[in-house]
Amino acid sequence: MSKILTQIIYEQDYHLWLETTLKQLQERDLEHLDWDHLIEEIERLGNEQKHKLESYLLQLLKHLLLYQHWSLPECKNHWEVEIDNFRVELRKLTKSKNLYNYLLTVLEEVYIDALRQAKKKSGLNCFPQTCPYSIEQILDVDYLPPFIY
Repeated sequence: MSKILTQIIYEQDYHLWLETTLKQLQERDLEHLDWDHLIEEIERLGNEQKHKLESYLLQLLKHLLLYQHWSLPECKNHWEVEIDNFRVELRKLTKSKNLYNYLLTVLEEVYIDALRQAKKKSGLNCFPQTCPYSIEQILDVDYLPPFIY
């Protein structure tokens, strides 16, 4: 397949491009692979996984902070469910050793965003400036922080 035809397929029928590329890989037809777009797609996929991880971590940390420091009776159960939901998704992603290691590197940076959002949501200024939760506590499906009033 020519480079021009491959470019047209990629731009006009992404699903066909995926099927064609998969078939070429399965057949070890490396000569005809659309290398530029394949590299771009793999990079995008990796970045998408990292973005998901950061997003779930942000929401989890924010809800842990709100649960611990701003325990409104009408929100407590909701926050517990949200904490559990974000943990489930985060645990799925961190089965990958690479993404688990990535989690460790972005934890403090993501915590700063979670802290800012928790302050805005609650109007409180009592949250710790550094993440008070260990990675084990963050991922532990049974862990809920003690209430601080």
